[in-house]
Amino acid sequence: MPNRIEEKLAAARAAIGFVRAGEVVGLGSGSTASIVIRLLAERVRAGLRIRGVATSAHSEHLARKLGIPLTTLDKIQQIDVTIDGADEVDPRLRLIKGGGGALLREKIVASASRKMVIVADSSKCVRALGRFPLPVEIIPFASALVKKNITALGATVRLRRNADGKPYVTDEGHYILDCHFGRIANPAALARKLEHMPGVVEHGLFIGFADVAVIAHGSKVEVHRRL
Repeated sequence: MPNRIEEKLAAARAAIGFVRAGEVVGLGSGSTASIVIRLLAERVRAGLRIRGVATSAHSEHLARKLGIPLTTLDKIQQIDVTIDGADEVDPRLRLIKGGGGALLREKIVASASRKMVIVADSSKCVRALGRFPLPVEIIPFASALVKKNITALGATVRLRRNADGKPYVTDEGHYILDCHFGRIANPAALARKLEHMPGVVEHGLFIGFADVAVIAHGSKVEVHRRL
């Protein structure tokens, strides 16, 4: 059984090689992205000059704590490279993201990036998206209605909750529905349906965003580029 932590570390080490001095770097969210932030901080302490744009309050706090200079989209609207994790990656570098609850900010930062590099361990590779439940960020006012409408698309839908049973609330004050579709035959078509659904703020299908995926399989690190 592969050691997932070692795989994440190996992939993260390879991924930070895409960062150059003087660049604005999108800092992803989640366990693998946190490893990336820690490795980047080591390079910053060694003299690398970068500015980061964080995709979540947690990543912002971690970056500040470790001494990575930060900026915002109010000050800079073009990001050179974003390094982020994913919950699933298919052979065409289509993604499911949002397991950590930061999908809205992650997609905004990805949209402003010249290059998006995904870093992942081997467990995140799938032949078809859908094994991982698709996160959909919604307006709390519409939660019951959106749940009904997504269920009608064939999903089993659950409102994400904290350990205390209260609804999970994103950094932007929204709820998340975790939607089990099973194998998603046409991710682009599903994305369009969700985008046109009133009450949906954003969904975790990232199609056409990832340019590179750095994936560790045991001790071997593979670099895949979107065709």
